[in-house]
Amino acid sequence: MIRKAEAKWSGNLIRGSGRLTVGSGALDVPYSLRSRLEDGQSATNPEELLGAAHAGCFTMALTSLLSAAGFAPTSIHTVANVTFEKVGDTFSIALIALDTSAQVPDIDDATFQRCAADAKRNCPVSKALAATAISLNATLARGVDEEARPHTTA
Repeated sequence: MIRKAEAKWSGNLIRGSGRLTVGSGALDVPYSLRSRLEDGQSATNPEELLGAAHAGCFTMALTSLLSAAGFAPTSIHTVANVTFEKVGDTFSIALIALDTSAQVPDIDDATFQRCAADAKRNCPVSKALAATAISLNATLARGVDEEARPHTTA
């Protein structure tokens, strides 16, 4: 299976801009240097898209592992915070911090944490990003009367 994404750019780096599209047609968005280096821009950037891909892949992997273990998640919400920083004369993605919260009936926290760590280690996007530090904060959210229990791993 091959998935396709395209980038088109016009102009120089400072004043130019581009569009990012995917083969399915589900995404067609502008991007620019300003959207990469400044907050509050109306365009996206490669780091946001990488974060979306990682959050989506991890969440699907966690859902799969929980389901295979006999648990039916009610909901899973994952945020990927991608740290983009200048290192010397170049830029680098220094860290992707995954923060996930899940409602999974009838599961104990230890089993949930094992599944979350396995999903972090083995989702295809995590594997592709093996050279990047990836952290995980996984919280098993309980019902309204029960307290959520966060757990962080590096």
